[in-house]
Order: sequence, then C-alpha cells, then structure tokens
Amino acid sequence: MWNYEKRLQYPVKITTPNAKIATFIMSQYGGPDGEIGASMRYLSQRFTMADRRVCGLLTDIGTEELAHLEMVSTIVHQLTRNLSMDEIEKSGFGPYYIDHTVAVWPQAAGGVPFNACEFQSKGDPITDLHEDLAAEQKARSTYDNILRVVGNMPEIADPIRFLRAREVVHYQRFGEALRMIQDDLDSRNFYGYNPAFDRPATCLPATDTCQQ
Repeated sequence: MWNYEKRLQYPVKITTPNAKIATFIMSQYGGPDGEIGASMRYLSQRFTMADRRVCGLLTDIGTEELAHLEMVSTIVHQLTRNLSMDEIEKSGFGPYYIDHTVAVWPQAAGGVPFNACEFQSKGDPITDLHEDLAAEQKARSTYDNILRVVGNMPEIADPIRFLRAREVVHYQRFGEALRMIQDDLDSRNFYGYNPAFDRPATCLPATDTCQQ
C-alpha cells in the first residue's frame, strides 16, 4: 500500500508551450529507457529477489520511478497545453495530435509505442541487478541528451537535471545491492547458478516493506 502525496517530487512550472521539445522529453515517459519501464521493472523484480534488503530497495526505487513518471508527464502536459493548430503543424506534432490530441501517451521520441519487452524481470538476482544498473545508465544518458537540447531553457532543464541526478543515485544503490548479494553467496562463482531458484540464498527475515 502506498500513500500518495499530492505534490511533485520536484516542482515543474513551464510557462511557454513547445511541442517539439515535448516530443523529445516524451521518450522518458514511454520510451525504451523511460520511467514506465523503470517502475515496472523494479516493482516486478522485487517478488523474486531473495534478499529482503534488496527487495525493499527495489520497492523504494520502483515507487520513486512512479514519481518521476508523474514529473515527466507533467512536463509533457505543460509543454503541449494551449497550443494553436499553427504551432502543432509547424512543430511536427501533427501526427501525434491526430492520434491523441494533446493527451499524454507512452511512446518514444521516434514515435514507437511503449512495449513491455523493453525491460526484463528474470528471477535471477545477479541478472536482474545488472539489468537495473544498465537501465539507470541508459536513462541518465537519455537525460543528458535532453539537456543538450533544452540547456538554455531553465524552467525545463531544472527538473530534468533533478531527474538525471536521481538516476545516478539509483545506479549507486543498485551497485551496493549487487555487492551485498555477491558477498552473501556461498560460492564466488556468481554466474554458475541462480541463487534465487537453484538453491537457497542467504536471506534476511521478511520486513514490512517486503512481505510475500
């Protein structure tokens, strides 16, 4: 159960609509390395994560990714509200407008719809945490690319910088989680078996954040 605070994790107050920029930022909503995939990835992986400390971490970060999803959605919404038809046509936003008007819908910057095949939940803690480390780096790279486009627009760039910074923190925390898993294994051969499936792994007792 989650308690929802009716505020953004970081404020978003965009005063000037810009549909072209919205199509770029939209990729972090429903693109291959976006926030939908991140939240679903971690909140799915948590169920087979044998170490309850790491299960709790996946729950925490997966929940925060939902907050990031809300931020990106707000940015896209504020960039596309009150657009004139002339602005829609000139910005190249027309094809999206035909299908969705100015509703927020998950797709990549290139127009490819979100697909659950863009993330994995493998049921192997070593495999899943490597996936998570890569996911955070790819998201950070995407935010870097967005910042190069909007660097001279502070009202857009500031929340994007916040989101980028959180990707770095998540990467560090997943690195710590991987080290915990590896240190607790009886074997140094990390890739010889699946510690969550082939044989019991060293686990801590279940906590309130990871009751299964």
